Amino acid sequence: MNARSQNDPKPVRLVFELARADNPRLYDELARFPQGAKRVNRLRVLAYDGLLVQYGVLAVEGARLMPTPIRDEVAMPATVTNHVFGPSLAE
Repeated sequence: MNARSQNDPKPVRLVFELARADNPRLYDELARFPQGAKRVNRLRVLAYDGLLVQYGVLAVEGARLMPTPIRDEVAMPATVTNHVFGPSLAE
């Protein structure tokens, strides 16, 4: 063995069992594929995409943060609503 081969990271090998009760969405997605390489590749893609989303490289459309409203924008509608419950106008 040379110095380079000693420093190379070893592949991670996973063997696990996933019940539908643990994570129904993931279970259903993986169950679509026959046992073997296609299922493993789908899990690999899902894990990689999840990491990209977690670290902010990719953004999920429905998970965008709403901008914080400016104080004046909140105060004006509240003022209008508060006048609805005030005394009636004189005619």
